[in-house]
Amino acid sequence: MTGKELRIVFMGTPDFAVESLKELVENNYQVVGVITVPDKPAGRGRKLHESAVKKYAVEKGLKVLQPEKLKNPTFIEELKSLNADLQVVVAFRMLPEMVWNMPRLGTFNLHGSLLPQYRGAAPLNWAVINGEKETGVTTFLLSHEIDTGAILFHEKTAIGENDTVGDIHDRLMGVGAKLVSKTVDALAEGNYSPVEQDHIQTENLKPAPKIFKDDCLIDWNKDGQTIKNLIRGLSPYPTAWTTLTDGNGNPITMKIFFADFEEAETTPGEIDTDEKTYLKIAANNGWLNITDLQISGKKRMNVGDLLRGFHGASELKVQ
Repeated sequence: MTGKELRIVFMGTPDFAVESLKELVENNYQVVGVITVPDKPAGRGRKLHESAVKKYAVEKGLKVLQPEKLKNPTFIEELKSLNADLQVVVAFRMLPEMVWNMPRLGTFNLHGSLLPQYRGAAPLNWAVINGEKETGVTTFLLSHEIDTGAILFHEKTAIGENDTVGDIHDRLMGVGAKLVSKTVDALAEGNYSPVEQDHIQTENLKPAPKIFKDDCLIDWNKDGQTIKNLIRGLSPYPTAWTTLTDGNGNPITMKIFFADFEEAETTPGEIDTDEKTYLKIAANNGWLNITDLQISGKKRMNVGDLLRGFHGASELKVQ
């Protein structure tokens, strides 16, 4: 049997998953159903917001299921009725065993790291934050513990010194899509040798937990490269931030999307600006030269555009 003869159920939510679904659909794989999150109210008008995966699936006329709870008996029966040979998961949520164990070929997941490193919700972010030089994507068979199943295949990509997590996300979106179709074909043909993660000799496993707002707060007492990596690893989302005060003591939240680092003798939190072309904030061993930012009440812009419309930049202080 070939991969294109399999009945496939696809599970995913964000843009990252769409590319993999698109790879299957546009190459004539049999996607018999798509599972994604329920529509949620968003924005000022609280209008219902559809996931990126749902939008694409509806556009292509695919059957879509949006269960609130994955153990709901009605959903389980609907899923069974699709008679899938294989389930593919990309950026979805943890599945109960009754779901991932349902198809005869099981369920595999595309994860945004080189497993077993960076298990968890934010693997791409943490790889950049930690200053890694490479990352990648891995397909693995689902099992009881999250991100611990037997590895099927992986693909690597380099992380450049100025790459943001957004750059890595966009690059791996395409790489991952190709890996998904490769994995489907291999499972259909029985042409694979799964490797248990416990059999991989890896010291100092690094986790990739969900990122919260406090994780994004910049500590200017740290060294400059660490801060630069934090900024890159959170750009464009959820974004590193700091709080400044203006000349009148009013707080200003600043989101920083990119900054270059230059070594120098500095006092952490010190600010240097000509109020026209540059804005620098000091770490404990040099300057972070901020080039792309957003402050309270303003749109994201480059530093020159911001400074030309902002008075009193030389009076700013880190809170």
